[in-house]
Amino acid sequence: MISVGSANGAPGGGQGHSGESASLAWNFSQVFGERMSGEEIQEVDIISAIEFDKTGDHLATGDRGGRVVLFDRSDDKELVLLQLKNRKELEKADHSIPRHPEYRYSTEFQSHEPEFDYLKSLEIEEKINKIRWCHTANGARFVLSTNDKTIKLWKITEKKVKRVTKLNVETPEPLGPKKASLIHNVAQNFEIPPGGIPSLHLPKVSCTETAPFARCRRVYANAHTYHINSISNNSDCETYISADDLRINLWNMEISDLSFNIVDIKPANMEDLTEVITSAEFHPSHCNTLAYSSSKGTIRLIDMRQSALCDRHAILFEEQEAPATRSFFTEIVASISDIKFSRSGRYILSRDYMTLKLWDVNMNASPVVSFKVHEYLRPKLCDLYENDSLFDKFECCLSGDGLRVATGSYSNLFRVFGVTPGSDEATTLECTKTPNRRQAQTPSRFSRFPALSRGRRRGEENGGSGAASGSEMNGSYDFSSKLLHLAWHPCANLIACAASNSLYMYYA
Repeated sequence: MISVGSANGAPGGGQGHSGESASLAWNFSQVFGERMSGEEIQEVDIISAIEFDKTGDHLATGDRGGRVVLFDRSDDKELVLLQLKNRKELEKADHSIPRHPEYRYSTEFQSHEPEFDYLKSLEIEEKINKIRWCHTANGARFVLSTNDKTIKLWKITEKKVKRVTKLNVETPEPLGPKKASLIHNVAQNFEIPPGGIPSLHLPKVSCTETAPFARCRRVYANAHTYHINSISNNSDCETYISADDLRINLWNMEISDLSFNIVDIKPANMEDLTEVITSAEFHPSHCNTLAYSSSKGTIRLIDMRQSALCDRHAILFEEQEAPATRSFFTEIVASISDIKFSRSGRYILSRDYMTLKLWDVNMNASPVVSFKVHEYLRPKLCDLYENDSLFDKFECCLSGDGLRVATGSYSNLFRVFGVTPGSDEATTLECTKTPNRRQAQTPSRFSRFPALSRGRRRGEENGGSGAASGSEMNGSYDFSSKLLHLAWHPCANLIACAASNSLYMYYA
């Protein structure tokens, strides 16, 4: 068994936070692409991926139309200081700087186009499945984006914009037919005097500003038979992995025509297939360690130093369910849709359809803490199965300090939970300009900290199983409005959420 991260057992990014932490008060910050009342949403505009870079200064989104949109932080302190004109304003700078990150639109580019696989007679959608920021080099930023089959590496640089300046005349106004004919007659009879025209000079080309420019550097194609569901950068800044339903491949950033298969769960007979890979993620600091989840609700931690083909896991994370509670839907709702490492690498956050779980990599018997996000939907599983909502893939994220986790839900709601021992923080927010419009009760949560719970489920103390917002308990949830994608700023309490074609940001 391998040990990853610090020896401290309390969640909080390995920093050893303990005791109760105050609940955060969340406020609306910004919205991009806000939907107007009665406006019809185009399918290609729906956001399908969100990712902050490691510094939090840049944000990238991908949509179903194959486009990647970039945002830059606009409240940078150095930029504000450059705008100050005198010393008095400089002395007041500490009070005038915004207290939470704000962003502005930077640029966008078409990453993928729809394609057709003639060998399999299949149409390949342009939808962006995942986006990952890579390390910067020589002032340039790099972004990995993927659709179902093809991964691309994009280089974003600041390109100087050339403009023609010092013209001889101002921009002319639209000419009428009489004035145009008069100028034409004058031009025909015009002669340059012997001494020339002293006031006439040549225009100049000058570079007064810069604009971001994206260029495709690498195309990694023809390596996956099934749809790509994950890409993840390695901490060595040289390699990354891509995962589909049955295989995980290891790539070198500089080599686009060769990859190494490191995980292969495809059986010799496809009739013996019992599970598929749903998500994969590299450890944030150990370049030899990665984790992947499956449709059976398990997480496997593998060490690439053990063998070239990692067909045996180092650690298996699995929570056993009592046989008496199993049903037709048990395996469907147990399928893990997303996993994330904490910043320290000590914890793994996983999201299945019903719950959000936090695992300690040194304790694989059961999760450290579990939150019942969709327990109120358990009586509706038959209806959810019939309309395919049961197969929705919700993402999850952790705060930079590891003290809180978040995930999405239906009716454009998302939930934020505190994970430190003794914390009862559980906030339900709506993805609108008034996020606190819906008052929520504490969702069902049970903890497995031995010193706190002694085997008891904390949810039983706060309203039983699966309390949710009032409108949800009354059955007025909207399955067509689902918040699948969200990301937490790496250094601040700021969450970016995708509600259809709109990008909302909230700070605390």
